[in-house]
Amino acid sequence: MSELRKDPILGRWVIIASERGERPGAFEKPLEKKDEGTCPFCPGNERMTPPEIYSIRKPGSKPNETGWDIRVVPNKFPALGIDEKLAKKGRGVYDMMIGYGAHEVIIETPDHHKHIKDQSIIEIKNVIMTIQHRIEDLHKDLNMRYVLVFKNKGIEAGASLAHPHTQLIATPVTPRTVKGELQGAEIYFKAKERCIFCDIMEEELSLGKRIVSENDGYVAFCPYASRFPFEICILPKHHDIDFHSENVRKNDDELAEILSLVFKKLAVCLNDPQYNYVIHTAPNRFARRGYWQTLSEDFHWHIEIMPKLTRVAGFEWGTGFYINPTPPEDAAKYLRETDLE
Repeated sequence: MSELRKDPILGRWVIIASERGERPGAFEKPLEKKDEGTCPFCPGNERMTPPEIYSIRKPGSKPNETGWDIRVVPNKFPALGIDEKLAKKGRGVYDMMIGYGAHEVIIETPDHHKHIKDQSIIEIKNVIMTIQHRIEDLHKDLNMRYVLVFKNKGIEAGASLAHPHTQLIATPVTPRTVKGELQGAEIYFKAKERCIFCDIMEEELSLGKRIVSENDGYVAFCPYASRFPFEICILPKHHDIDFHSENVRKNDDELAEILSLVFKKLAVCLNDPQYNYVIHTAPNRFARRGYWQTLSEDFHWHIEIMPKLTRVAGFEWGTGFYINPTPPEDAAKYLRETDLE
């Protein structure tokens, strides 16, 4: 029998169509986009991208030349730009502002085919440290209210280039989905004086049936109200609101380890699916009257991983409900039992 399940943070409903019971092999793998022409992210093509903002390089190598392990460059076709001056305007009932912000690309590796599942722990850790550095740097501009980090792998997930890369967009407003999480967490904290993310994590660890993997610092699980088949959330076990905090930096090895394991399991279980993942961290903060006093206690940064196995169609767009044909309990079991040997 199908179930309607409510997300305890956002109040969003999903339909778990358990009678469909889709197994991993039931999902047809979307076709990957074939490489066409020269890849601007490959070594030797550094002049095809805007000048790098940051890089991890081999000793003696020069900026914008070969010899790099990771490069960060402005997106050549940015959604928002730092060259604009932030300005807000009203047009009748409508509000608008100039497209101020930042749009950067983190080129994760010189190897065109080396995605997370193939990268070493050190390579993944270097990507994590690069993301932390860029968030911290962009937060120096107090007009940058939020920094969203996301990755699209595959054409169905929105990737225009196959070379492994992560993107980062800094915005002058807090995105609606993140604001919804922040508000849901605040409401829960005011009622119970506890972090809802911490409570969810304790519940999942206690039940165990939706757990994919865990280590000393992190837990990966399929959310109770998963929107998509094999959706995974990764939470730090230690309460923290900022992805770039000092405490998180001390545990980068453990985060790299669980990311490596999760993406290896997804690749084996689902035949290397296309996917999106996002990092939801706290917004940029500065002292001002009346600002959120409990934010450091009620919010908890996390990573959401969404394999592209089904399509969002008319019902989802019309209602805001998602239909998930694979119960998260089944998805977690398949992933837990996936043998990587």
